[in-house]
Parts: sequence; C-alpha cells; structure tokens
Amino acid sequence: MAATMKSVEEIRTRIILGEFGVKNVHTTDFPGNYPGYDDTWNMQNFQKNFRIDVVQMDESSMEFDMVGIDAAIANAFRRILLAEVPTMAIEKVFIYNNTSIVQDEVLAHRLGLIPIKADPRLFEYRNTEEEGSEIDTIQLQLKIKCSRNPRASKDTSDPRELYLNHMDIKWLRPGQELDIVMHCVKGLGKDHAKFSPVATASYRLLPEITILEPVEGEKAERLKRCFSRGVIDLEDVNGETELVHLSVICLLIAPKRTSE
Repeated sequence: MAATMKSVEEIRTRIILGEFGVKNVHTTDFPGNYPGYDDTWNMQNFQKNFRIDVVQMDESSMEFDMVGIDAAIANAFRRILLAEVPTMAIEKVFIYNNTSIVQDEVLAHRLGLIPIKADPRLFEYRNTEEEGSEIDTIQLQLKIKCSRNPRASKDTSDPRELYLNHMDIKWLRPGQELDIVMHCVKGLGKDHAKFSPVATASYRLLPEITILEPVEGEKAERLKRCFSRGVIDLEDVNGETELVHLSVICLLIAPKRTSE
C-alpha cells in the first residue's frame, strides 16, 4: 500500500521516538525518492528557509537555533567548532624556577590548557624549523612568589585570603615561587585539544510532542511531572484535570524533529 502524503511528510521531516525505538533517523529527502516532492537542491530555496536564531550569548557560551538544515550539517558545524577554528595556545614552557609541590610537566600541561585571549587572525602559523618572531609567537612571563597576608582574618581558612599571590592553576604556599616564560602559537583543535576554541559543542533536535489521546486525572499530573516546567499546562474540565497545552523548549534545530 502506498504511503499517504501525511505519512511521507512525516518520514521526510520527522525522527519518530517510539516506545520500542527510534525511526526515520536517516535523511531520505533526496531528488526522486518521493513522488510529488521536488527535493532538488536549490540555493534560493535554501537561503529562504535557512536561518540562525541566537537564543543566548555571553562571554563564555552561546546557544542558537539552526532552522532549515539536516542534522548531519548541524553535526558538521559542531565538528568545525571543535577542530577547525584556529586559536592561540601555549606551546612552549620554559621553567627557570619552580619551588612548589607540582611537577614541571604537570604545570606545563595546566598552562597549555589555559585559554589565551588573542585574535589568531593577527598571527601566522609558526614554522617549527624556525625561531619564533612577533608575527607568529606571543611571549608571556610569569614571575611570582607567595607570601602570607598580614591583614587576613584569624578565623578564615580560605587560601585566597590567607596568602598573597595564591594561584588557582597551581596552589602556592608562603615561600614558594615560580619563574616561567611561555610561548603561544597559532594552531587547530584537530592537532591538539588545547587549540580548541570551545570547551564543548553539542546539538539537539527540536522536540515536537504529539499527544495521541486525551490525558486526564492523575495521568495528566504524572505526565506533566515528566517534563520541565512550562512544557505542559493543565486545566480543570468538568471537574477533571486535563492536559490542554504544549509548548516546546528547544536548543539546536535541524529539519528532522523528534515526535512522541
């Protein structure tokens, strides 16, 4: 039996999350696969349907919706963010003095993972066979010695109040000191994780919840508790609590959407 237009549209545009598994996870909307649908690639249609809506953005994170693309393309953006965007990171650490309890190798590793706030577009990739210069290397120096804070409260146990020059990346105690020179170079996350510009990058499909039959009474209350606040609303209908409204909380959107 031929599939109805409604079923074909569901297969083309929805990932179905059922009781016993997930269906329609593969892309099938390619030219000629479905009679009556013209799925030929068209740049004008793509530009018309595709958009990016920024949901939230601050100095440390960004959340946005991508509408009108396949999940595979959304995943490609995620991988590009992780591995293909150049950044500056500490490559060489010259330790002239380290009297703390942390080994030189551990200290160098911690320093290498610290994000460097520098525009990589202003620098060139460094040739490993040549000496660094101002066009491909940033030189940083850390020279610090820890001492007691004479103004610290006698009742406090917070090291940040007890000591001066206490560092989070390497806890120092009175008398301990560091003398370090660091060289930062331009690189990509696919070569080393320290060059990745994001701590993590993930995507999720836009959920679309479909209630197949009326839900009333205690079942409606239990169903509401299964979701985050604001997703499901209830109201009294003839003395019975009934599910009446659904709103959707979404993160990153792809054209295939989850239904239940």
